[in-house]
Amino acid sequence: MKNLLTFFCAAFLMGVVYSQNGQDTVSEDYKNRSPIYDYTEATLSSVDTIPGYAGQAEKLKITGTIYQSDGVTPAKDVILFIYQPNEDGEYDNRKQNDKKYVYHRAWVKTDANGNYTFYTFVPGASYAANAFPRRRGLKHIHPIVMAPGEEAYKLDAFVFSDDPLMTNRCKKKLNKQEFQGMLNLEQEGGLFVAHRDLVLNSHQADL
Repeated sequence: MKNLLTFFCAAFLMGVVYSQNGQDTVSEDYKNRSPIYDYTEATLSSVDTIPGYAGQAEKLKITGTIYQSDGVTPAKDVILFIYQPNEDGEYDNRKQNDKKYVYHRAWVKTDANGNYTFYTFVPGASYAANAFPRRRGLKHIHPIVMAPGEEAYKLDAFVFSDDPLMTNRCKKKLNKQEFQGMLNLEQEGGLFVAHRDLVLNSHQADL
């Protein structure tokens, strides 16, 4: 079992954190550009809710502050986009205007104090990348960030500290790499809450 958990950690480091990055340049073409651009400006606020949230058993609130690269100054008007698997660990892929997209997604734009909040749910474990035979890996959520006047880039995947596959050894490896995506869940009423602050340009997921 120990070796299997070590394998999952390695697969995660090679897969979810790093190789889930499909676009290293911004395309003007609607079909090929990053999904962070597929929003309506008028609907952006510092709070957004993932589709299907109301019917989920493990509701999750992710909230925090985005800071400028100095780690002190709140970053306002930053767009943060997330997408994730469903509760079964599968990506619900759909199509709009001939472009495929992941159904469980949301956008926020930080307020004057750099604050943001997502209402989503704890996803199921999807299949680990580069794993043969196919095995379920760590539960995760994919974030993409874009500051005003700058290009969008992908952050480390949000993962869960209480995931059975998140061993202490795995956590140590992630800490050494200045991993920013660890979520520590707390129970508040009928939902889980995770506080996740982010610092711009401090650590980008490898492309």
